[in-house]
Amino acid sequence: MKTTEIIQIVVIGSALVGGAAVIASKVMGPCENDATVAVTVPELTTTAVKGEKYYDKSCISCHGDNASGTKNGPPLVHDIYNPGHHADEAFYRATLQGVKQHHWPYGNMPPRPEISKREVSYIIAYVRELQEANGIVYKSHRM
Repeated sequence: MKTTEIIQIVVIGSALVGGAAVIASKVMGPCENDATVAVTVPELTTTAVKGEKYYDKSCISCHGDNASGTKNGPPLVHDIYNPGHHADEAFYRATLQGVKQHHWPYGNMPPRPEISKREVSYIIAYVRELQEANGIVYKSHRM
């Protein structure tokens, strides 16, 4: 066998293995429950319990159990989302209008028009209680 034939076989073989890996990752997808942060869950208020139900229905697939993040979306229990940097209005806008990627490498968040503003308010209460239980509190934002 000539050197060029060996190189061609190696290149084609590598391309096939690499292509198979890409296809497998697309078919299998990321594990939705691979938390990116550890979250302590407090005893929740009645409002936050309602928020947890709406969150689990609409947000968990990207933002993970207890807002801990996944390979699909960022953790919401993270200091970047403290109320001084991302006030409640930011959550309303992101949910109802979508938001361009700006802090994380997950891509743009599409609008979620099927979630009502009232449901978003419950989700915010849930996330804020999780944040507070994990030491995430208001910090003045300085740009």
